[in-house]
Amino acid sequence: VGLTVSLLANQISPRGLKLARDYFPKSALPTGQTPREPNAVAVLRPPENGQTRSPLFERLLGKGLQPIEHATVAELFRASPAGVIFVDARSDERYHAGHVPGAYQFDPYRMERYLPEVLPACLMAERSIVYCGGGDCEDSESSAILLSQAGVPLNRLFVYAGGFAEWVTNGLPVELGPRGSGQLRTPSP
Repeated sequence: VGLTVSLLANQISPRGLKLARDYFPKSALPTGQTPREPNAVAVLRPPENGQTRSPLFERLLGKGLQPIEHATVAELFRASPAGVIFVDARSDERYHAGHVPGAYQFDPYRMERYLPEVLPACLMAERSIVYCGGGDCEDSESSAILLSQAGVPLNRLFVYAGGFAEWVTNGLPVELGPRGSGQLRTPSP
């Protein structure tokens, strides 16, 4: 009875999940293609003095994605090049509570709602930087894979693994409310 009520409620709800959709895509790579090193854009410094790459770096590369480190993200934001956009892969509540100024929202669990606005922006951008909460959050990876499957070239798609937590920790500006609201604040690190 509980399962029937749950399935019926999911069907009726405007926020209901599509039961046939894969909400956790595994890779951005076409079947049979092997991962490669990041493109010529210096997005991560290579390991030094015999250090190994982090497991997160290896996981992103294994999925065909390009990780990008905080220093590069901050530099791109401060330079404000026209060809760089940010894509926030968090829920409505978290996005409206604060996001990278000018970032597009793309909740991977509600992809159909956001794709019509985000996809054209990503297709026109030289670089699309996707982020989520950071740390153990994998929504930026899922979002990047979904965007690549929608047609965004992998060589222009980057995952900021440090995410919003690292952004705030480093005292960078945060926009409140919807994209372009102009309500900015600078968090204290």
